[in-house]
Amino acid sequence: MIRVCTEYLLPGMILAKKVPGVDGGILLESGTLLGDEQIGLLKKIGLSAAYVRLPVNMNFEAEVVRQAERHVRNFFIYVDPDHEALKSLFSIAVKRTAAAVASGWEMPCESALRAKNVEHLSDEFIKDVGNAAQIVRHEVGLASFPDIYFKIREVLDNPKSSARDIADVVNTDVGFSAKLLKLVNSPFFGFTATVDSVSRAVSLVGAQEISTLALGISTINYFKNIPPELMDMRTFWRHSLRCAVFAKLIAAKLKLPSERHFTAGLLHDVGRLIIFKNMAYASVEALLLARSDMVPLVEAENTVLDYNHADVGGVLLAEWGFPKALKDLIRHHHAPDVAASRKEAAIIQLADIMANVAEISSGGFYALPGMTQEDWNLLELDAHFLSKLMDMHDAHFEEITAVLL
Repeated sequence: MIRVCTEYLLPGMILAKKVPGVDGGILLESGTLLGDEQIGLLKKIGLSAAYVRLPVNMNFEAEVVRQAERHVRNFFIYVDPDHEALKSLFSIAVKRTAAAVASGWEMPCESALRAKNVEHLSDEFIKDVGNAAQIVRHEVGLASFPDIYFKIREVLDNPKSSARDIADVVNTDVGFSAKLLKLVNSPFFGFTATVDSVSRAVSLVGAQEISTLALGISTINYFKNIPPELMDMRTFWRHSLRCAVFAKLIAAKLKLPSERHFTAGLLHDVGRLIIFKNMAYASVEALLLARSDMVPLVEAENTVLDYNHADVGGVLLAEWGFPKALKDLIRHHHAPDVAASRKEAAIIQLADIMANVAEISSGGFYALPGMTQEDWNLLELDAHFLSKLMDMHDAHFEEITAVLL
């Protein structure tokens, strides 16, 4: 028996469970052989999915792959079908989705993907907030960023400071220092010996790198009080952590500063939280547009707001005094061609795309944003490397999530 979305049903399939009628009776009995008439009837009554048995001439594995391909195609309709990397990612997504379905995962049907409402979001709208800078000014006026990062920066800016001085600042926040040590000791960071103190972490990882990681951890804490009716924060940060893991892995492959890219991946969508907090109604409109038309959420934001979360995130990080290079990566991760370092911004863009691909087989809802062939070529990665990259992500993602969330 297999659950099949109604739009994927084929003549010859056999109902494995009865379909109730609207009057409390039975519309179709278990064991009914489905033909075009019966499938049309199920679509007419709005049934999203049916449990069926496959006829002897229909291979289970092949049918699962067919459904996975149909499902995954919804997420790739916005991107260039001839793009070298995205063709590889399509195959990866199909394989992951087929494996999930074969293991019992109930794949969302198109009716759910193209939902016309987002009931968990509240209907609020600050009408006098009209652009990214105004939203940020409103947010910054309400609260300031946790000061541990700025304390670290103050020590870093003093040429006489030592690793011990930085450790003393970090150790003033017990929760923060514990997370930092757990992160550095995770297999993902790859140190062979246990790092048992913050000063040792600073010596091994580097003062600037520890400072950058402090940004990411502090920012998670800053947004911890967003009401659940506005945003499922665990889902949000899981996506952000996926992007962070991919970004660090790609940067390490290209021999670029991996901690900075980890933090950029972690914070790449922070502007989305500011929009949710200050323009909830407009956020709902953007979500509706993205899900009903299956366009990338960033494009829906541009349509509804005339700006997007990357614009807001860039302005916010500038207000908070984040390093220019980090701010630039986040502001331009959807447009690497205008970034100060196009190659590094392309890393965050690819990491974001791969995070979305990873989520297709676990309930993702939004179409992938595109990536130009020029940006892909700039990274000089082999498309076959993407499968290895996905495997490395799978090996480390849950461990990093357990540390930071």
